Amino acid sequence: MNLHRVLRGVEEAGVVDRPAAVLSAVADRVVGRGRTGEWLRGSWLGHPVHPLLVTMPIGAWSSAAVLRLTGRYDAAQHLVLIGLAATVPTVVTGLAEVRGLDTPQRRVALIHASANTVGSALFLGAYLRREHQRHATILGAFGLAAVGVGGALGGHLSYALGAGVHRWQTGPSTTPPDIPVQT
Repeated sequence: MNLHRVLRGVEEAGVVDRPAAVLSAVADRVVGRGRTGEWLRGSWLGHPVHPLLVTMPIGAWSSAAVLRLTGRYDAAQHLVLIGLAATVPTVVTGLAEVRGLDTPQRRVALIHASANTVGSALFLGAYLRREHQRHATILGAFGLAAVGVGGALGGHLSYALGAGVHRWQTGPSTTPPDIPVQT
C-alpha cells in the first residue's frame, strides 16, 4: 500500500465536502474571527499552536500504553486522564486552524479530526473501563491506532499541504484571508 497515495486520496475525497463545510462553519462560530481566534491560531507565537498541543494527549496516551504493558495500570490510568484533559485545548486550537483552509485542506482536516475523535472516545472508554484491565488495554490500543491515523493526516495537512505555514511571518494580520466555503 502506498501511504502517500492514500493521503492524497483524502485530499481528493469530494464526498466529505459538505461535512467539511459544516466543520468550517462550526469552527468559525466557536472560535470567531477576532483577536481570540488569532490568539488561538498562534499570532503571539509566530506559528500555529495546535501542533504543540497535540504532543500532550499523544505523549500521555503513548506512555500509558507502555505503562499498561509493564503492569502499572494505575499510573497508566492517570496518563489516560491527563491525555483526555489535554484534548480539550488541543481541539479548540485545531478548530481555530480550520478557518484558513482551502477545500483539499478542509477535507483532510475533517478526516484528521474524525480519526482523533474516535481515538479520544476510545481512550475515554478505556478510562471508564479501568477496572477491567483487559478491556481498557484493548480500547487504548485501538485508540492509539486511531490517533496515529489522525496524526498522519495532521502531518500531511501541515507538511504536504502547508496548512498554517508562514501565516505569521510577516506579522499578525487582523484576520486570515477569507476562503469561500463550498456547500
